[in-house]
Amino acid sequence: MNPIKDKENLTIPNLLRNVVAHIHQPDTTFLKRKLKDNWEEISFETTLEKADHISAYFLDNGIEKGDRIGFIIENSPEYVFFDQAAQQIGAVNTSIYPTLSESEIEYILKDSGVKILLVGSPFLLKKAIKIANNCPELIRIVTSFDDYEKIIESTGSLNVGVTNFSSILNQGANSFPKLSKQINICRANVIPSDLSALIYTSGTTGTPKGVMLTHRNFVENVRECLNQIPVIEPDDIFLSFLPLSHVFERTATYYVCCAMGSQIAFAQSLELLAKNMEEVKPMVISCVPRLLEKIHDKAIKSGTSTGGAKAKIFLWAFDIGQKHRTIKEAGKKPGLKLSIQYAIAQKLVFSKIIEKTGGRLKFMISGGAALPKNVGEFFGNLGIKILEGFGLTETSPVMSVTEFNRQVYGTVGRVIPGIEVGVQDVETKEFVTIQTYSSFNPNFTSEEGEIVVRGHCVMKGYWNKPEETAQVIDSNGWFHTGDVGRFYLGNLQITDRIKNMLVNAFGKNIYPTPVENTYLKSPKIEGVFLIGDKREYVTAIIIPAREALQEAFDLRDSFFEKPDVFIDDEEIRKWIDQDLKRYSQELAKFERIKNFKIKRNPFSMEEGEITPTLKPKRKVIENKYKEIIDQMYSEDENAE
Repeated sequence: MNPIKDKENLTIPNLLRNVVAHIHQPDTTFLKRKLKDNWEEISFETTLEKADHISAYFLDNGIEKGDRIGFIIENSPEYVFFDQAAQQIGAVNTSIYPTLSESEIEYILKDSGVKILLVGSPFLLKKAIKIANNCPELIRIVTSFDDYEKIIESTGSLNVGVTNFSSILNQGANSFPKLSKQINICRANVIPSDLSALIYTSGTTGTPKGVMLTHRNFVENVRECLNQIPVIEPDDIFLSFLPLSHVFERTATYYVCCAMGSQIAFAQSLELLAKNMEEVKPMVISCVPRLLEKIHDKAIKSGTSTGGAKAKIFLWAFDIGQKHRTIKEAGKKPGLKLSIQYAIAQKLVFSKIIEKTGGRLKFMISGGAALPKNVGEFFGNLGIKILEGFGLTETSPVMSVTEFNRQVYGTVGRVIPGIEVGVQDVETKEFVTIQTYSSFNPNFTSEEGEIVVRGHCVMKGYWNKPEETAQVIDSNGWFHTGDVGRFYLGNLQITDRIKNMLVNAFGKNIYPTPVENTYLKSPKIEGVFLIGDKREYVTAIIIPAREALQEAFDLRDSFFEKPDVFIDDEEIRKWIDQDLKRYSQELAKFERIKNFKIKRNPFSMEEGEITPTLKPKRKVIENKYKEIIDQMYSEDENAE
């Protein structure tokens, strides 16, 4: 079922009203959040009413079509109310990652000209008021919490008004009767080509750029994703934990649910996600590969660490699961014996893992980075379907997504309808192939090149940056993603980023991501940062899996609080090296890690080493640890 399949000229504010008109009763639950021990339920009717009142507040305060409304808040119903209020009067959602530094937040507020800013916590309010006077367009800060006066009192002269969510709702409710017709007119005047959002790319290099996404970008992306994943239904529950400031969660969870009428439950935090899954019992979760890798690692450790009969049963179950999955994916029917064995495996092993997810998952959708093939197969073996999608902020975001009934592990799915995806030779710029949804051939495999895309998903451009826009969208309308990949068995397969590519001293091209993913199969390793550009061989900074390291060497938490950035312990080095040598056999000789250093703790966003989407900033890391990197190469030279 796709309730917007044949509807034209839809905008974001139309979606919920379409649900109330044609799918659900107004008092049906739309949003859920946990307050103390109970889950609060918020209906579609309440959501629309609060959005109307906030819209009235906006209009009372001079907000007009095209003005920017800022969000620096964790996922919550307040985010939804504010977004719906802004969208229906033609204002532009400008969401900011709560983890960004004050200087980065200030840059975005000034560059976009945000007029009203929603702030989600006292900590974030303190950040905002430090920079508010430097943002000339900002007129009001709205806090999602009530007790904000004490924070303001300790501040010097502030040019910006501060109020709370309750107050603007009350003011808006009083103004709404006289403004309701104007709000309806504003909503009717919002058209698909209008700007809906500014999303600032975190970027691994350079200044953040505001990606301009239209109502059409979002609605068409949602429409085609629902076409490609037809099992999503109005009674489904999505559990939301990835940030709504990122385009992936906003489209794949929030706006999909706005279109379908599915329910959104907001997880309390990443730390409480597992508990929330058991409480909410979701049908769908959007996630990142790292979460799936952690579930995979924990399940394997739990099933095999004690050895004996338990480990044998666990390994037997996954062997049966693999055989069962492989036969079904080939379009065949498993025999009676295998079906009985699979039922036993489900009862003894798989059901216990599935129960921890709430027991009702239809699928999880993974995006933001490549999912290691073995992790996807692991979930497939136990009966949890992992769909992969691919895209960028600039493509709103989905360009391709796994078909529900056709899985090709290690790929990011079939091109969605309505767009063209090409593979272009990196050197000659000649097209290797151009594929569409209708040209799909399950036997087609192409050569590798840069992935380019043209169609409804491509952004309007970068905010106030025409030159940067022209650098990525060529004269024929092709957006150049900067990603390298190919088509494999009809599906898109991503190799790496062009900017990430290492060229060793002998001219060999090395794409770090597939090499790093090979080493990440090790339960001892949480992260790998590959080095080797213009060098004779590859080295790496290794992040150990903390829990595994603590257990192996009986380490206390204080070990990870030591000031030394890198671990200088020969026994730990040998422990890591065992797995490096093991997994190196799967790689070409020039891709293998020859020397490495072990970093005590993961790369940090606070230190500026990774982006909010957890991508390493290569230049930052290489400059910051230049001395230790150079040392890795000089050590081997001295040894020789």
